[in-house]
Amino acid sequence: MSDTHAQTVAYVRDTMLPEQSPPSTAAGPIKWAVENLFSSVLNTILTLVSIYFLWAVLAEVLPWVWHGSWTATSLRECREVIAAAGREHGAACWSVIGERYLQLFYGFYPSDLYWRVNLAFVLMLVALAPVLFSNLPRKMLWFSALYPFVAFWLFWGGSIWTPVVILAGFVLGFLALEYLSKMIGSLGGVIAALLVPVIWWLVLAGPVATGLHAILPIGIEEVESAKFGGFMLSIIIGVTGIVLSLPIGILLALGRQSDLMIVKAICVGFIEFIRGVPLITLLFVASTLLNYFLPPGTTFDIVLRVIIMVTLFASAYMAEVVRGGLAALPTGQYEAADALGLDYWKATRLITMPQALKISIPGIVSTFIGLFKDTTLVSIIGLLDPIGLTNTIRADSNWNGIVWELYGFIALMFFIFCFSMSRYSMYLERKLKTGH
Repeated sequence: MSDTHAQTVAYVRDTMLPEQSPPSTAAGPIKWAVENLFSSVLNTILTLVSIYFLWAVLAEVLPWVWHGSWTATSLRECREVIAAAGREHGAACWSVIGERYLQLFYGFYPSDLYWRVNLAFVLMLVALAPVLFSNLPRKMLWFSALYPFVAFWLFWGGSIWTPVVILAGFVLGFLALEYLSKMIGSLGGVIAALLVPVIWWLVLAGPVATGLHAILPIGIEEVESAKFGGFMLSIIIGVTGIVLSLPIGILLALGRQSDLMIVKAICVGFIEFIRGVPLITLLFVASTLLNYFLPPGTTFDIVLRVIIMVTLFASAYMAEVVRGGLAALPTGQYEAADALGLDYWKATRLITMPQALKISIPGIVSTFIGLFKDTTLVSIIGLLDPIGLTNTIRADSNWNGIVWELYGFIALMFFIFCFSMSRYSMYLERKLKTGH
């Protein structure tokens, strides 16, 4: 080749080829299926067997679900409609859900007062939003703190001064902690912060609320707890137990690790006793025995008694979950807090507890989910949660004998709530993941 020809040939690319998508087997669903479902002979066999099993189950379940009746007014009529369609009893009778769904959601709460329940649940979402999502304005936390008292008034009704004087007890406890701690020490301040609200609620709250209502009568129609039921009751007990058990569990976990012998003994005794007793036993105590420990003539709402017992039960388990998170922290974290000159409470609030809670997220959410599902146990003591209402619905001669449709609908609703909590847990873990 001549030198002149060699100088005219360009060996540096001056144009780029257009981008092309990767082969279908190297990206997307096909790549995922190859790597996860058909990566070996054994995985391929297991995948095919699983697909056949799912097909066999769904082939029976889906027609039963989709071809059910929604228009019948009784189980007998529903079966006649299904049989006329050539399916005999091979389809669901969803008519019972269409007829009784309000009862499954609200129990026997007065229908003209459903707006109060709906408003309370909408406000609950607003109150939970700044707690669950940190990008919202922090000022909304003030409403989150006030919401329990607003919800109590909306659900039970009566005088508005009742939740006000209950709230005043917490304010007095905070003031006692804030000012008495400087005079009698931090431990004395904590004890005072616990005793002052209890004395206020047991001795002064009732007369003060009665006096304020006599001066300025503001209230709404009162609804007794016997009319509470359905998913409304489960959500009230579950959400209240979830919200209260976390801070109580944190205090119990810190108390169990305390160097103060009395505080540690009380926390250990409480945790071990509660964890050693079945929840159903505590519910029976709440429904029958708790009134014996109250002053004569005292009436204590059964739903509030159950909420207290469920909260205490969940708090004991929550304490162990949080203690596990604290135990998982490296010793250097405690030493770093000491090196910065932080006192116990600041070190706990700023350094150790945030990391312990982050580690404990799966266990915390698992406890929450278990607590929410355990609310169905209240049917054993006569409260009409969704499971308890199924007996009431089946007692009607029109629906006597129907089972699967009611339990299937209740299971679906519980799955939606529990799956949502699980998804939020995964979101929170991804958000707080710092990596290594």
